[in-house]
Amino acid sequence: MSHTKLAPYLFLAPALALFMAFTVYPIVASVILSFQTLEAGNYIFVGFDNYIRLIKDTIFHKALFNTLIILVVQVPIMLFLALVLANALNSQLLKLRGIFRVGFFMPAVTSLVAYSILFSIMLQDTGIINQFLSYLGIGPINWLADSFWAKVSIMLAMTWRWTGYNMVIYLAAMQNIPSEMYEAASLDGASKIKQFLHITVPQLKPIILFTAIISTISTLQLFDEPYNLTNGGPSDATMTLGLYIYNNGFQYFDFGYASAIAYVVVILVAILSYFQLKVTGDE
Repeated sequence: MSHTKLAPYLFLAPALALFMAFTVYPIVASVILSFQTLEAGNYIFVGFDNYIRLIKDTIFHKALFNTLIILVVQVPIMLFLALVLANALNSQLLKLRGIFRVGFFMPAVTSLVAYSILFSIMLQDTGIINQFLSYLGIGPINWLADSFWAKVSIMLAMTWRWTGYNMVIYLAAMQNIPSEMYEAASLDGASKIKQFLHITVPQLKPIILFTAIISTISTLQLFDEPYNLTNGGPSDATMTLGLYIYNNGFQYFDFGYASAIAYVVVILVAILSYFQLKVTGDE
């Protein structure tokens, strides 16, 4: 092979080597690990035992249920709020739009630990949220000690953090919608709500699908909020798949079982992403 033909491969070699070492190898190694278990300091092949164990694991069932509940409830609410906020902040009539945009996006760049500590303080029995509710004659609510309200606390924290992030994505997409479409709709007598429903939303369909898939993947991997706010409690009420993987891998050092759980998450992500694509009519 001549030097001219060999040159492109030489330039690609470092990137390819890094890709193989830090992407392909960990994927293959973790798949193999999911079929192994540690005995007497050595990993031995156990076939599908780790996956069969999942079927009987009540904590895994609870973690799966909790994760799906958060996915079904929190993600649609978050994306709806992001879409409404983006539409409002895209209006030419709103003054100081830049300040509002930065303000709503700021939570997305806040430290996970810092904002979790902030929410844990706010949600205490004597925290600012319960104090506010007391003025309304409500509460106090055991936000982090009650099974139901602990889930609500996780959802509130996630919504506060990620709504602005999705809002910015929608806002960027809205800049590409031709203004002539809105002008024509106005001349035909369409209200702002009808313009939003029949112009903005259909034009943003691919972006809404993108944010839905990304949010689905992030929720199925949810770890930071339950770890920092509730540590999976009370009584595993906020145990998620991501937190359960961490517990098995880095607390119980059962890396084979943790890998099996991780690949169940991968399968769930693939199934839900495919389902979302089919529902929206995209191939």
